[in-house]
Amino acid sequence: MARTVIKHDGTKEPFDADKVKKSVQMAAEDAGLEPDRVQDAVMRASQAALELAAGVEEIATSELRDKILEVLDNIEPTAGDSWRRYEETNK
Repeated sequence: MARTVIKHDGTKEPFDADKVKKSVQMAAEDAGLEPDRVQDAVMRASQAALELAAGVEEIATSELRDKILEVLDNIEPTAGDSWRRYEETNK
């Protein structure tokens, strides 16, 4: 499992699986999904991100983001849209 994430600005910080889950949860809730669909999206997207991070020491946040959005776009497109809106308004 990756121990370190490399942020867009090149800084590094410890990998935090809970941060991944919270980010997906916020996007799904903001999209107005029902609680059971929120939990399903969190489980599936975070699992995909964790699998991507398995076996490497470091991973870029952009790689995690791309994998999460790929999953959300397939299972809950409105949550993926919500994630992107958040990014656009918080750059």
